[in-house]
Amino acid sequence: MRFRAPGEQEAQERAWAVVRRAYAEREPVAWPRRHARPLAAAALVAAVAAAALSPPGRSVVHSLREAVGVQEAEPALFSLPTRGDLLVTSRKGLWLVHRDGSKRLLGHYGDATFSPHGLFIAATRANQLVALDPKGNVRWTLARPAPRDPVWTGTRTDTRITYVSGGRLRMVAGDGTGDHVIARRTLPPSDVASIRHRAGQSAVLAAGRVVFRGTGRFDQVVRSPDGRWLLVTWPTADQWVFVRPGTPRRIVGASRISVQFGGFPHVQGWCCAG
Repeated sequence: MRFRAPGEQEAQERAWAVVRRAYAEREPVAWPRRHARPLAAAALVAAVAAAALSPPGRSVVHSLREAVGVQEAEPALFSLPTRGDLLVTSRKGLWLVHRDGSKRLLGHYGDATFSPHGLFIAATRANQLVALDPKGNVRWTLARPAPRDPVWTGTRTDTRITYVSGGRLRMVAGDGTGDHVIARRTLPPSDVASIRHRAGQSAVLAAGRVVFRGTGRFDQVVRSPDGRWLLVTWPTADQWVFVRPGTPRRIVGASRISVQFGGFPHVQGWCCAG
């Protein structure tokens, strides 16, 4: 049985109360650079205060550091843990991130998707659907009202892009021809893994079981092309966390994500395994 110093439990409860209150009162806005780590800062202040008021606070310092980010996370995104490239968007625009950690700013686009095998990219901007290559060169454009949520499917020689415009689901060939409406309503996305938020905590569930949890709010969970890894985006800690479920479980964290992308980014896709 672990020894508890006098007043340890009370100190821990006081510290957690400050953290939970700070999280509950934060505004539900995007995470630009100046707001990237407000909750992490609040947690550290609470931890220092607990340590100063009582000796048991030292154990609270350790637990809070664990709670607001992966403790052994890398100081930056040096590489991806498996094959494939990432598409992410931030305030600066659309980024292509390679496995070796190098990245390219492709331009000011919103939603984006890889073509099959990652040969091209479809992206959106004001009233345009755009196809471009991985270097950012535009191949074709299609004028449509406020397009969003593009998905590019098919084979190397026969592809199509579905997207939403004007409340309708539309489809266009991979060469930009034959655009037409295919449904009057949009379809809900299907998730292979999910995020659960409860009482200031977040958890990632895969196959019905919790594979990763932490304090604050997770934003996304994205599966790698080979299906072995999950990317969990964690604005509260300003981290990306790569989780490999199974036995043994493996966790790889990368910190200071907002600084590297000009604001905390949104993952648009992860491609390709081959």
